[in-house]
Amino acid sequence: MSVPTSSGVRESAVIAAPLAKVWHLIKLNDFPTFWSRLDKSEVVKGTSPETDVVKWAFKDGTVLEIKQEEHSSLDHFITYSVITAQPALTYTSVVSTIRLYPITTGKNEGHTFIVWTGNFSSDASADVIEDAKYKRQEALADLAKKLEK
Repeated sequence: MSVPTSSGVRESAVIAAPLAKVWHLIKLNDFPTFWSRLDKSEVVKGTSPETDVVKWAFKDGTVLEIKQEEHSSLDHFITYSVITAQPALTYTSVVSTIRLYPITTGKNEGHTFIVWTGNFSSDASADVIEDAKYKRQEALADLAKKLEK
């Protein structure tokens, strides 16, 4: 029997770096420069010029093809979806968004607030949602370490 669960995940962090410095790394092909779980990424050849697809190879052997759905340099967000996976995903789909906000006042002025969400199809299990939560937490901590050096 499956356990009912939320089909979304939202993780956030304050990065001790200005938005421009953080935003520079939020490109699908640049994730391996900060995310320790990723081994490498490469642009997928043969896709249409209007389609940005990147292949992420994880250190555990998982390979995902990620399609950039939306990107805004004005509003500082990127939205992407998983279009293929090896091994195959146990759910139908996921769309993720990473959004950055400059912190303009207070003790964290000059830092960046980052939110990483994932919206999964309703067939995603509680284990999938928990795994996504922890991977986002880990990636945000890795990003903070890279930028706070």
